[in-house]
Amino acid sequence: MNEPLSITKSIYRFNQDQFTEIDDEIVIEFPLTVYINDEEFATMVCSPRNLDEMVIGFLASEGVIHFKKEIKNMSVDTDRGFAYVELHSKEVKNQQYFSKRFIGSCCGKSRQFYFQNDVRTAKTSMVKTKLTGSQCIELIKKMQDDSLVFKNTGGVHNAALCSPQELIVSRSDIGRHNALDKLYGYSLLNGISVRDKILVFSGRISSEILTKAAKIGVGIVLSKSAPTDLAINLAEDLNITAVGFIRGGSFNIYSHPERIILN
Repeated sequence: MNEPLSITKSIYRFNQDQFTEIDDEIVIEFPLTVYINDEEFATMVCSPRNLDEMVIGFLASEGVIHFKKEIKNMSVDTDRGFAYVELHSKEVKNQQYFSKRFIGSCCGKSRQFYFQNDVRTAKTSMVKTKLTGSQCIELIKKMQDDSLVFKNTGGVHNAALCSPQELIVSRSDIGRHNALDKLYGYSLLNGISVRDKILVFSGRISSEILTKAAKIGVGIVLSKSAPTDLAINLAEDLNITAVGFIRGGSFNIYSHPERIILN
């Protein structure tokens, strides 16, 4: 079932020295608390759709699980805002790296990162996938065209998992990390290998986003926005190609340019 991602509210718009009352679409912000083996694990603030994908992708990126088969049962209660996960193992892997925490949807330091855990779960890319310049531009366009929620509200981040030729799946969320977790969860639920895929993203490539991409396992990250210096350093270390400012007919390659070719 597709839960609504926005609601209509009456607002006042100021334009040319006058106020006008209009209806506007506003994105929904939804808190979801995750329980693992009846113990509270984390609360995420997110968009209320594809929540099973998000929970599975989040647990995989945090190193709690590696495969879907490690989950015995999972249910999401959207009315109350709870997700219940029962693992086959009674003990949560590497529990010493985790603590109960609130995971916000805002940009910047929107998650607490435990660097020991990041080092343990981030993967150095070994993929040999190559993209042409025109494919980079076309994949960004396909991601943007696929997001009706962004067009209607301007209030979500967009992310897509792609092959060089096509968009495989896209997800939107108020939280940029959540959008990536949904892609990761989708690939685990559907048995899709991500090693030769491309991650396309609407927002800034921060160190957190680059780390998330490494945890998912992709070797190329495309964005219409800028990277940070730490993200570029991590991309160099993890053998990930980071491409930013894909706008119009141009872009910048910040790391491992050998994967981007002319034709």
